[in-house]
Amino acid sequence: MTGEKKQKSSILKDALMLFLITLIAGSLLGLVNEVTKEPIANSQQKAKEEAYQVVLADGKNFDENKDIQTKLETATFDGAEVTEVLEAKDANGQLIGYVESVTAKEGYGGDVKIAIGVSLDGTMTGFSVLSHSETAGLGANCTTDGFKNQFAGLKGPKVVCSKDADGASASFDALSGATITSRAVAKAVTAGLSFLSDNGYTKG
Repeated sequence: MTGEKKQKSSILKDALMLFLITLIAGSLLGLVNEVTKEPIANSQQKAKEEAYQVVLADGKNFDENKDIQTKLETATFDGAEVTEVLEAKDANGQLIGYVESVTAKEGYGGDVKIAIGVSLDGTMTGFSVLSHSETAGLGANCTTDGFKNQFAGLKGPKVVCSKDADGASASFDALSGATITSRAVAKAVTAGLSFLSDNGYTKG
């Protein structure tokens, strides 16, 4: 009986120790998350603002419009989500277009978050990738200048990759070996352009 008691006591001590270790580790992870949450959010916001400046270079101020925000909250999209639309204004405060943050939901490795610039006539002024989890050397090539530069000048509202072009006027060259990523980006760009066009913010 003494041996059984010692064994039970040892198991109890081990279980208690494991519980304490788990509790401490969980608390530390929670603390680290809380400490890093704001700097990460600030970093992401800064990256997005810099991307907006790239995709619509003539824009000096990017402002929220409540009417746009209200319509965005009830909008639905195919394979993508438009998460932010801001008015782009020049140095004189004149509206010259829009910048949008759009998430492609059907990337090969997960979400592909992009920023696009759109002029008032519905023509794209630029394209930038905010974040992605695509395969290195394949889908990850969506971040290369060769791929991104194709979008400036495209006019929607529908944009497709070359594999699906079939005579479409607005198309871009698909990434080699990364058709899924290319199609996801096409849906995201189309979502952004269509939202502006369908709601009368751009012509085209």
